[in-house]
Amino acid sequence: MPARRRLDRALAFVIVAALVVGCSTDHSITPSASPGAPVPTLSVAASPSPSPFGGVSVLALARERIKHVVIVMQENRSFDSYFGTYPGADGIPMRDGVPSVCVPDPASGGCVAPFHDPNDVSFGGPHHAAAAKADVDHGRMDGFIREAQAGKQHCVSLLDPACSKGDLDVMGYHDRSDIPNYWAYADHFVLEDHMFEPNASWSLPEHLFLVSEWSAKCSVRDEPMSCVNALDRPDRPPAPGSVVTGEGPNYAWTDLTSLLYRNKVSWSWYVFPGTEPDCEDGGATCAPVKQSASTPGIWNPLPWFTTVRQDGQLGNIRSVGSFFGDASRGDLPAVSWVIPSNEVSEHPPASIARGQAYVTAVVNALMQGPDWASTAVFVAWDDWGGFYDHVTPPKVDMNGYGLRVPGLVISPWARKGFIDHQVLSFDAYAKLIEDLFLGGARLDPATDGRPDPRPDVRENARQLGDLLASFDFVQPPQPALVLPTTWDPAVELPPPTPAPS
Repeated sequence: MPARRRLDRALAFVIVAALVVGCSTDHSITPSASPGAPVPTLSVAASPSPSPFGGVSVLALARERIKHVVIVMQENRSFDSYFGTYPGADGIPMRDGVPSVCVPDPASGGCVAPFHDPNDVSFGGPHHAAAAKADVDHGRMDGFIREAQAGKQHCVSLLDPACSKGDLDVMGYHDRSDIPNYWAYADHFVLEDHMFEPNASWSLPEHLFLVSEWSAKCSVRDEPMSCVNALDRPDRPPAPGSVVTGEGPNYAWTDLTSLLYRNKVSWSWYVFPGTEPDCEDGGATCAPVKQSASTPGIWNPLPWFTTVRQDGQLGNIRSVGSFFGDASRGDLPAVSWVIPSNEVSEHPPASIARGQAYVTAVVNALMQGPDWASTAVFVAWDDWGGFYDHVTPPKVDMNGYGLRVPGLVISPWARKGFIDHQVLSFDAYAKLIEDLFLGGARLDPATDGRPDPRPDVRENARQLGDLLASFDFVQPPQPALVLPTTWDPAVELPPPTPAPS
């Protein structure tokens, strides 16, 4: 490679990193090439006008390169439980390869260090707001065993697997031998080691934050200004078998799909048919509750949002089978959320191997489809599941952040083998979607045209990093990394639902 070209590429790479902090304020798009074509040199200035060198901003390149954002949400694993021994990550503190931290065990009076748990099935511990507070314990990060033991003592049903299991596994962690495909994605793409759940609580609030940046309880049907903050107990979905009507939970505040709809940005929420991967009350385990695209639930809250119903967008909530069809045909919407069932969720006591095989099938379908060159995939786990993590969550407001969870970025434009140490939460997904497709608009009561009394604009939190730091838009696009999987959608799934009209 000529010396001048090497210099240009090195300079461009440095500028990519330098511009990430300020790129969200640059909403101009200057002409750039299609994927695979030569890329213009980046300008130092994040000015709306082209630089003297004919460059473009990082955000402008991102808008040109990324046409599809896919968020694959799994369940109930802490960062340390999956990547605590990943080389270079902020993992379990070690000395000479041996964990140098431990957590008090009230039952024995001893202290238990993290240990390798090769079992495919694990059980974790309580993961509601009170458990989050107790696990963190004012930054001591020492409540995990105590909470798990308390959860066993209050077990009232043999449906709870902790009732018939004597060993606690909240201090257990998995490594490359247990979850090889997840570690392979980290090797080849991006691992985020400071991704925090946005709300210090359980699955329903996490999914409300995922689509709306808030968890609330509303006193007047369809009236956003009647909503008040609800860290742990927003309106719960109705009993299984309910149909979508004007009754049931009242999620009246403004969600991201409202902005997408008004700006004519396509989206789909793909739901795996089966049973829910969490309990309606945030408990560790419960009797199976059926879920499908037509069944609202804790992992499928969008049908109960006022905006989704009033905008006529219920048809965008579809089966995961439709996702595989859309991916294979190149019909992906701009924004996709992919939601599992209990069987493939990795929620204790679901099989870790089966969940990894399912996620691999999802990623393989994207990599083998015609939209791969313009896709960014984000894989995360919605809460920590009671499992040990050693990092104290940052305090951003009355709601969070919650505990640390694994995060992966998979894309032809992802930086190869990069560990992103920025502080992130699911709020960063909303921020990226808003920057890519909505001109930087926010779910902000002062500007979004549908005000509600949310306590803050979470996408603007000063602690929150920028996902664009995980990408390199001047590198040659990375090839697909199709990994082995035992999960076949043609065998596992019913026929797909029709696409929305």
